[in-house]
Parts: sequence; structure tokens; C-alpha cells
Amino acid sequence: MTTRRAILAGGLTLGLARLLGAQDSLAGRGATGTLRDPGAAGRPRDPSTARDNDPFIYTVEHRIKCQCGCNLDVYTCRTTDFTCTFSPALHKEVLALHDEGKDADEIVAAFVAKYGEKILMAPPKEGFNWAGYLFPGIAITLAGIAIGLSLTLIHLIGIPVTNLSVNPARSTGPAVFVGGWALGQLWLFWVAPILGAALAGGFYAWLGGESDQG
Repeated sequence: MTTRRAILAGGLTLGLARLLGAQDSLAGRGATGTLRDPGAAGRPRDPSTARDNDPFIYTVEHRIKCQCGCNLDVYTCRTTDFTCTFSPALHKEVLALHDEGKDADEIVAAFVAKYGEKILMAPPKEGFNWAGYLFPGIAITLAGIAIGLSLTLIHLIGIPVTNLSVNPARSTGPAVFVGGWALGQLWLFWVAPILGAALAGGFYAWLGGESDQG
């Protein structure tokens, strides 16, 4: 029995030693443990320096978009996604341009000249791009003016005719208090808006159907 136990113990020890030796030879295994996917740690990077986090550098890089498809700025991408190869390269370009004595606007302009406006986190406020900033505000302002003038016209026309009953709720309140003839006419002030809305919806659907066919 002693011999069998010794043989089994020796065989088990040898097997474990071989297994551990094989595992130790694998990439991602060391004294601190085993990393199942060494690639998840990203590619080797140069050691960070104080310049990499310089306020001027990260201010510029916040204006430049990484081209790896993450839609993040260069600084955010290079400090959070360690698998990206684009942001470190763009960072080196920023540093090189800064070494040439260029200021922030000149560095950004150099990137635009090389990569186009797609490199920018926000479009420049000039030329056609001004329309993107101004048109929504102008459209909202004009819409407000149009609505206000329409209500003014409704007031001018409606007060002498119906005392400005412009919606069913506005019609129902006075009719309840007046009673009699007011309640007798109340149905029209409910049916007319509903019928008008139904006709408008049908007309819109008809226009949409024609557009889809075209």
C-alpha cells in the first residue's frame, strides 16, 4: 500500500508540475496571476509624461475628433480606450505641431487642412455652417410670430361673432353658466373642431401617400 501511495503521489506531483510549467510558458501569466486575454490590456504604450496631460494639450485635443469611430475627442479616447491606435498617433501630431510653436487655433487649422472638417468635434461657426446655428432659432422665432399674428386675427374676428370661443373647452365653460340657447349651440363647437381635425389628418395622409408613391 505504501508503495502504491508513493507512486500515486509522485505521479500526481509530476503531472501538476508539468501542467503548471506549461501554463507558466503562456503569454499573460506571471507572478501576479493569469490574464485570460492579454490583448484586452491593449497595445504597449510609451510611458505617460506630464506633457501628455498639459492643460494646453488636452484643451486642443478636446476640439479634435478621434478617427477610430468612437466619436470621442482625441484626449478622451487616448486616456480611456487603450486598444485605439488612432488617438495616440493624433496626440503625437498635436505635440509635434506644438513644438513648432503653433497656438491652439493653428494646430486645429493644420488638422482641418490634413483631414478635413470631419476631424472637428464641432463645425466651425463660419460660412454655410452659420446656417446650422442660426436657422433653428430664426425658424422658431418666425413660427412664434406667425402663431401670434394668427391668434390676433382670430381675436379680432372671433370676438364679435362668438365672443372668442376658439376651442371646445373655452366654449363649454360659458355655455354651462349661460344655459338655454348657449347649451343648444354647444354641440357645434365640439363637432366642428373634431371634424376639421379628421379632415386635416385625412388630407395629410393623402399627401403622404402621394409622396411615397412618387
